[in-house]
This record gives sequence, structure tokens and C-alpha cells, in this order.
Amino acid sequence: MSSLNLDDFTDLIERPDGGVRRDAEARRERQIVPPGALGRLDDLGEWLAAAQGAVPVRPVERPRVVLFAGDHGIASLGVSGRPAGSAGELVRSVLEGGSPAAVLARRLGVPVRIVDMALDCEPDSLPASVVEHRVRRGSGRIDIEDALTLEEAEAAFNTGVAVANEEADSGTDLVVLGDVSVGGTTPASVLIAALCGTDASVVTGRGGLAIDDLAWMRKCAAIRDALRRARPVLGDQLQLLATVGGADLAAMTGFLLQSAVRKLPVILDGVVAAACALVGQRVAFRAPDWWLAGQNSGEPGQAKALDRMALEPLLDHGVTVGEGAGALLALPLVQAAAALAAELPLRPEELTGAEETPEALEPGESVEAVGTDGAVGAGEADKAVEADEPVAADAAVGAEEAKKPE
Repeated sequence: MSSLNLDDFTDLIERPDGGVRRDAEARRERQIVPPGALGRLDDLGEWLAAAQGAVPVRPVERPRVVLFAGDHGIASLGVSGRPAGSAGELVRSVLEGGSPAAVLARRLGVPVRIVDMALDCEPDSLPASVVEHRVRRGSGRIDIEDALTLEEAEAAFNTGVAVANEEADSGTDLVVLGDVSVGGTTPASVLIAALCGTDASVVTGRGGLAIDDLAWMRKCAAIRDALRRARPVLGDQLQLLATVGGADLAAMTGFLLQSAVRKLPVILDGVVAAACALVGQRVAFRAPDWWLAGQNSGEPGQAKALDRMALEPLLDHGVTVGEGAGALLALPLVQAAAALAAELPLRPEELTGAEETPEALEPGESVEAVGTDGAVGAGEADKAVEADEPVAADAAVGAEEAKKPE
């Protein structure tokens, strides 16, 4: 029996500040570029302001890529385009700077943190900082056995919570969340199908390295069999992660929930991150307000999960490589939205009202006629300016006072 009470997250997680968001919207309406002209960048800037609790929004200056890594036993069935147990090689590629995510992160100046949760390799083959949180060596084959014991699932979940706290405490202001796994899209699809109440064929995709039709059928069958094991434990999210998830997925779920507690915005990458977010939503319904969907990978399971959480991807480039690469492409968009929201100048005060008043005129200008409500007659004011004639500024001035001295 687990000692972890996930219900606590429902009370701990608050929505981003609605009052601050309204202030950000009001500020946006006063900027020189008309509201709506920047499209979705307006919404992004306002969302970020609410998440930060600040108007104007602060720039995103300390983003970080956090990747949870693991091997999945289900890959031994040939459901992945990569050999089972080879996720360690992908991790080394990221560390050596030769993977797509590493190239993008280097280009954008974003540090990358990798957390090994269940890689199927010798611990001494990777840096100690990567393997220190490992729960086990490879997750179980979910079509016939549990991915983890309940104790392992709890340990993995708590690791994710601890990593979120470390990032928040270190000053990270936005996280790009991804996975480095082999076989990870299969348990992710099982979780999505189980939580959305759909069939295996609806969520089965081709994976990061596209598989052929025969492998797709094997994958679909594996998801179907795992779904039978998932449905009886749907009411217990930690048990669900232990049964058909994996150590990396359990850790990502804990990370997402604790990031929402700490008010740390997260950009989700692909189908694995989306599946963990969906589990997180089942735990705490306000949590998705702190997350952005970075991209549409083209995986049907991801689309299903994002639709259930009402998250619209920022980009649609079909990047399936994983490792947070697709979400990294969305990071400059978020940073641009923050910069525009904070740095676009406001319109001068005299242009914000619907009508001009005498006080709003340039020095040296005069008004020939002012209505009883203080509004200047546009045509008369123009004539007065063109003729360079002095006129009274008060509607109550009599005709005698308006005459020139003899």
C-alpha cells in the first residue's frame, strides 16, 4: 500500500492569477500594436504574465530542458524502431551533443538535464549525475506484467517531485519537458487510451523512429493487451503508472504536478509527456493551466490527450524524434511573446480616449469652439489652427470676451 496521497495536489495547485491576466490584457490594449494583430502571441504573453504573477511579464531568461530516460520491456516485442534496451545510447548522444535536442539546446543556449529512471545499461557507463536517481534497470513488459512495483512507482514519482523542486529553487523560469526512451510511446498510448476510454487502434502511432505496418500491428496488439490490465486500476493513478507506465513516466507525472505546485511553467514535447500530463490532470484538474503543448508530433495518442486537456499545440511540424526537440522549437516563440508583451511601447495617453480634450492638445494650439460636454468640434478646431487665431478655451466665455481689443 502506497503512503503517497495524490489528492494533496488538488489542494496545493492553484490556477495562474486571473487578476494578473486581466491586467496583462488591459496593458496589451494600450500598446501601439492593435490587440489581435500579433495573433496567438497575445495569448502567450498574457498566459505567461499570469503564471509569473507579474505585469509587465518578465523575460524568459533561465529556461531548462529536463529529460527523463528509461527503457521499456515492451520493446522486446518489436514495437519500436530501435532495439530493445538501447535508450542508453540515445542518452550518450545527447550528452555528447550529437542529437537533435542537443544541437537545438546548444543553439538556443539552454542547458539540458537528463534523469535516468530505468535505463537498461550499466550505471558506470553514464555520468553519476545522470544515473543517481535510477529506480530499476528497465521497466516490465506491460502486456503480461506490471511495469513497476508500487514501491518503485512511488520512488519514481517522488524523484520527479524532487527534480521539480530543485529546478524551481535554482531559478529556472520555464522547463521544456521530454523523454529519452525506447518503447516509451507504447505505455504512453496505453495510459491515454485508458484515461480517454478509447480503443488501442485509435491511439497507436508509428513512434519516434517510424515502424512498418507489421510492427504497428504488434504494437496495437500490445496496447490492447495492456489496456485490459489497465482498466481495473483506473481509479488509482499511482497504481496505474505502476501497472502500465514505467519509471520514467511516473517521474514525469510527479515532475509535472510539482511544477504546477511551484508555479513553474512547462512546455510539453511529445506523446509521452502528453500521457503523463493526462495522468496529472486526473490527479489535479487545475494542473494543465501551467502547461503548454509545444508541438503536434503527429502521434494520434498525443492529439487525443491534448484534446482532452484543451491544450492547443504551438507548432505543427510533426517532429517525432523525442528528447524535447519539438518543444524546444516552441521555446523562442514563448520568449518572443514575453518580449513583445513587455517591451512594445504604450500609446500616448491623449490617444487612448475616444475624444480629445483641450488639455490633450499640443502647446500653442487653441480651440475655437468647445461643446458643453468639453469635446472639441473637429472642424472648428482645424480652422482655428489653420488661421492661427486665438480662441476661448471655455464654452461659457461670452462673445464680448472673444473679441480682439480695439
